[in-house]
Formats: sequence, C-alpha cells, structure tokens
Amino acid sequence: MEDCRKLAAERGWTVGEEYVDNDLSAFKGKARPEYQRMLADLASGHRDGVLIYNLDRLTRMPMELEQFVQLCERAGVSQVATVTADIDMGNDDGLFMARLLAAFAAKESARKSARIRRKALQLAEQGKPHGGPLRPFGFEEDKVAVRAEEAEVIRTLVARFLAGESARSLCTWLNEEGITTVAGGPWMTTTLRQVLRSGRIAGLREHKGEIVGDAVWEAIVTPEQRQQVLNRMEAKRVSGTRSPRRYLLSGLLRCGKCGNRLFSSLRVDTRRYVCHSGPDHGGCGRLTIVAGPVEEWISAAVLHRLDTPELADALAGRRAADERQAELWAALEADKDLLQEFALMASSRAISTAEWKTAREPVEARIRRAEQQLAHLSGTSQLEGLVGAGRELRERWDGLNLERQAAIVKAVLDYATVGPGTRGARSLDPSRLVPTWRL
Repeated sequence: MEDCRKLAAERGWTVGEEYVDNDLSAFKGKARPEYQRMLADLASGHRDGVLIYNLDRLTRMPMELEQFVQLCERAGVSQVATVTADIDMGNDDGLFMARLLAAFAAKESARKSARIRRKALQLAEQGKPHGGPLRPFGFEEDKVAVRAEEAEVIRTLVARFLAGESARSLCTWLNEEGITTVAGGPWMTTTLRQVLRSGRIAGLREHKGEIVGDAVWEAIVTPEQRQQVLNRMEAKRVSGTRSPRRYLLSGLLRCGKCGNRLFSSLRVDTRRYVCHSGPDHGGCGRLTIVAGPVEEWISAAVLHRLDTPELADALAGRRAADERQAELWAALEADKDLLQEFALMASSRAISTAEWKTAREPVEARIRRAEQQLAHLSGTSQLEGLVGAGRELRERWDGLNLERQAAIVKAVLDYATVGPGTRGARSLDPSRLVPTWRL
C-alpha cells in the first residue's frame, strides 16, 4: 500500500479510497467484499481510476479480468496502473499483456494449490498432523502429545456413549462439569460427535474423511471402540431415535400375557407402561403397570447385580467374545494391507489389471464379512467401570440424569417380563417382575 500511495503521488493522482481484502484469495472464487465495493464505485462513477501493486492482486482469473475490463469500458475508466509493471489497459497492447499476466497468475495459483494438496496427502500418508489454528481436543499444541486429563474425558465419553447415553446428555454433563471445547466454548452435540467419530482419537490418520493409515500420535481409545461408536451412530441415524427420553425402561419391558413389548403411556398425570393392541403394536391390550414403582424396583435390582459374583463370572464369558472380536480386527487389517500390496503390484505392472481384479475380489469379500461380524459383536465396554460399583452408584443414583441411568440399566438388563397384577392392588408386587439379564 505504501508503494501504491507513492506511485499515486508521482502521477499526481488523488487517492479517493483504499480497498483491502486481506487473506482472501483472488483465485479460488471466494467473495471479496472490498473488491465488489470497488467495482460498484467504478460503475457508479465515484472512482475514475484504479491503482494496484501487481495485476495478480486484482485478479488471478482470466474470466474475472475480462469482466473487470468490460466494466471499465462501460464506465469510461481508462486509468489502471500497477506498481510492478507498466501496463496501460486503455490500449490493445496493454490489454494483451494484462491477459497474459492473468493467465500466468492463474496457472501459478493452480500449481500452488496442487502442491499444497500433494503436501497435505504426503503428511497424511506419513501419519503426521495437519495444520490449523486450534489443537484437537485431547492433544497438546503440537497436535501429537496426548493431554492426559482430556484423554481421560474422551475415554469416559466413549464408554458412556457405547453404554447407550445420548450425545445431548453427554454435552450436558461436560458443560455442567465446566469442561470446555478447545476454543473455550460450551459443548454442542455436533462438536461432540465430531470428536467421537474422529479417527484421531484411535491413533488413525484421516484425509478428506478417509482413514489413510496409522498416526504418529498415541491412541486414546482403540480402533475397535471407535468402530463401535460409528456403528451406534449409524444405527441411531437409520432408526431416527433422537427424541428426549422420559421413561427409564422404554423398550425394556415385555407383557407377561402375550410377550409383546410394553409402551410408555401417560394418562392424566400418571406415567404408565402399557401393552397396546391394534395393528401398529400387536399386543393383547390387557396389561398395564405404573411406571414409578417398576422403575425403582428394576433400578435397585440392576445396582444389586453389579456387585454380585454372578455378573463377574458372566463378564468373563463375554470376554471370550471380545477375543473373537480382536481376531476379526486382526484379520481385517491383514486383508486391507493385502489389498494395498495388490494395488502397488498393479501400479508397478508386476501383475496385470485382470490379475489384480481376480486377486482382489475374494479379499474384498472377506473384508465385507468381517465388517458385518464386527458390527454385530458387542464388547465389554458397556460395563466399563460399572462392575462392582453398585453401592457407589446407589448413593448418587438420584443425581444422575435419565440418560445415564438408562444406559447403566441397559448395560446389565436385556429385558424384564411384567406379569398380570391383582385387581385393586395399591402397591407393586415384586413377583410380577422377572428380569432377563444380559450378563
């Protein structure tokens, strides 16, 4: 700008306005408010000349240059000067030179963009972090070292999300605990989901939404846990179950008469679970139970079971399934590596395209089968930190939000069957309730 002002003084021009668009590329087609304001002032006759440092500061797009020239011709603006080159855009030779410079600027910008994209891909393939002004949650400013206290928060969030707690409930917990985002603001569900689905927290490097390999930083959770998070997010997306919870045992009670699921139902001010008849529900319509007492009884039974030796023994059996899950993950990673080897062999012409396709098909089929099996396996993460904690949870149960309570119940209880009641009974008969435990 100093050089432009100096040139204006040398030419005896009066500076009517300075138009500055900082950090806005003239090549990417982004809106440049000050450039547009300058065009408007030229078109209206408020300005009769333009002085710029270099032509590529005006535009790096040949089409935009033509639009600028046409506007100047219509407005009668012939005074266009640059500091770095003596170009008179008021004659054919100057206009020809300007078009050449704009074309070269566009080419250089395209080459620069390609170099930046290639550098970003190279960093991703090497597992190194990308740029950006903010550090990721869970990591230090260098984006590699793990920040211990935030990493523990991430592990808690993953465990609670896998146990059934909603993103909305987890955001409420984070904000109540005074845990802020890296920008210092409150948590929103969109921000939380970005963290939970991120490959970064599992020690994986992403590029344009795809995992390209292992990262140089330490994993906070396992890749298996991240995949379980993605599976649960996908299941919630397909089912559309996002409405706030009002009943603790929604989906967990069965009718003792017909075996159908009980549905929550409010009558006046009494919350109930009801067996509905009709085509949409298919139940017998002959069983109802008041929600409050049954929720209290099931909650107490769940908390008691958390401290029982039977649960610990059952958990040992579940860990066998976890071992199977680990085997599947190992086979899946080996097959993915094999696909990469086939691709390298094909690119180096060690094998033909036909051979590559023939070798690839059975490996891809194995990958699909492994991914399907992993989607149906459930690990022990739902019970992380719960086994043996029944007494502690009982003391603070009423202080937990409904989402957290429901997540704990669902981690232990598969469903409970509600038997017929005695007409006129004023209190819950515990013999009506028969729990079926997950573990």
